[in-house]
Amino acid sequence: MTSCYKEAIRLPTGRGGQVTSCHKAAVACLIAIGAFAGAGCGGSDRQPTEVVLVTHDSFAISDDVKRAFENDSGLTLRILKAGDAGEVVTRALLTAGNPEGDVLFGVDNNLLERTLAGDVFDAYESPALADVDQELVLDPEHRATPIDRGDVCLNYDEAWFADRELAPPRNLVELTLPRYRDLLVVENPATSTPGLAFMLATIAELGDRWQGFWRKLRANGVLVVDGWEDAYTVRFSGAAGSRGMRPIVVSYASSPPAEIIFRDPRPSEAPTGVIERSCFRQVELAGVLRGARNEAGARKLIDFMLSRRFQEDIPLQMFVFPARTDAALPPEFAEFAVVPERPLELPPEKIEKNRERWVDEWTDVVVR
Repeated sequence: MTSCYKEAIRLPTGRGGQVTSCHKAAVACLIAIGAFAGAGCGGSDRQPTEVVLVTHDSFAISDDVKRAFENDSGLTLRILKAGDAGEVVTRALLTAGNPEGDVLFGVDNNLLERTLAGDVFDAYESPALADVDQELVLDPEHRATPIDRGDVCLNYDEAWFADRELAPPRNLVELTLPRYRDLLVVENPATSTPGLAFMLATIAELGDRWQGFWRKLRANGVLVVDGWEDAYTVRFSGAAGSRGMRPIVVSYASSPPAEIIFRDPRPSEAPTGVIERSCFRQVELAGVLRGARNEAGARKLIDFMLSRRFQEDIPLQMFVFPARTDAALPPEFAEFAVVPERPLELPPEKIEKNRERWVDEWTDVVVR
């Protein structure tokens, strides 16, 4: 999550929708044009003066933190935003070995195996990795380095349930009960990262029973929309300024502190709650792109992204948690963000092997 929230009290929609063949064709054309345009530039023995970070549209960094890296490294940090996370990964795969930049940030555990199989990264084990939560280290060869973590969870409108003296659901299965009919809005896993994560949460929790659960949800009036922005800021009743009618939505564990920070006037209590037993863990990673023009600068940037200076900037810039265990959290996060004790997870290799089939099966059950 990120500075997108600042625009309309919202969390990001760009952290990785699924990529269609049309996306791939368009990206390939753009890359081919860029390669042709750059072919006549000629080589140079001069040392690079910049390092290029390729990332998704939701990436954000404070100006003073960016300046700190540039002052410490002597390099200019150029940030190349290349669409949502799925588009970024597709572009990286198409340009593997001849990349558009030096570092890629934003691949998550749901897309990790695809990038590793595509030989996108060079291995680099940062010395700062010792300060990272080791459960987030998903690649033992250190081609991809964990930078942040977050959890996709069901959020609910506290006031809506209190006004009706109705308790919110405590877990996934309770969503199918008649008293929660027509209350839930979710994102399509074929077009939305939180939608995909929520589908994966149901698979992790319910195993072979997951399709039956979604059939019951459909019968109970679940509303499916394309992306997070529509679900949260338009359909969900608990978002600031929303006229939505649905009091339960798929969002993030850090949505409550975001509601605190960006509401005016600022409330003393979070107006939204989190159903902790619905949460699915997401880890975002960065890596040195194979064939990077500034490999030394890329390594410096990975080290900096694991520094406390950058890690402590993450929560209020991207509304996720730092990977470092010793990074201080802002008070709003410490007080209002939910940290699930046992978030739902699936191995990245299992996700990669089954993701497309699962999305097709979900589509057959829920929207066809």
